[in-house]
Amino acid sequence: MTTAQELIDRSIPFLGEVKNRTAGGKLETWLNDTHGPGSALYDDLARMIADGVRDGWAANIEVDGRRYRRSRIAEPSDALNYFSITAVYMDSIEPYRGQYHQHPYGELNLVVPVDPGARLMGPRGWCGPGWTAPGPGSHHYPEVKGGALIALFYLPAGRISYDITPPAE
Repeated sequence: MTTAQELIDRSIPFLGEVKNRTAGGKLETWLNDTHGPGSALYDDLARMIADGVRDGWAANIEVDGRRYRRSRIAEPSDALNYFSITAVYMDSIEPYRGQYHQHPYGELNLVVPVDPGARLMGPRGWCGPGWTAPGPGSHHYPEVKGGALIALFYLPAGRISYDITPPAE
């Protein structure tokens, strides 16, 4: 059984590696090449956050019923190089959109499918296991299809904004 503190402790060395990098396509490629599925970091974090969702300490606050939940696991702190850690659980076979939001300083997002066919919409399209890294100022609806997945995300300075208006469709 994994605890939230164990996940936080496992994240600390990683956040030391990325603290001076800017979210975006270049960092997303590096994350997938260096810490993608099959790497010790990805596999550890994926297992830990899946344990947290299963055990009820992660993604345990309903946003839209049981199929869309999230929770902040850690606030920004010196130990975390001023990143926050949040988990989101989304579950839908058909494409489903969550709450529109903006990333003032970007986001590093570990994508962990619970169901093998689950996909998350990232800056480069639908993605399965791995990382996305929307850049500073990016804004979007979180979208899932193909089943359940967990997104474990790291926000510089803990910044995320839900007070942005989505573009007209």
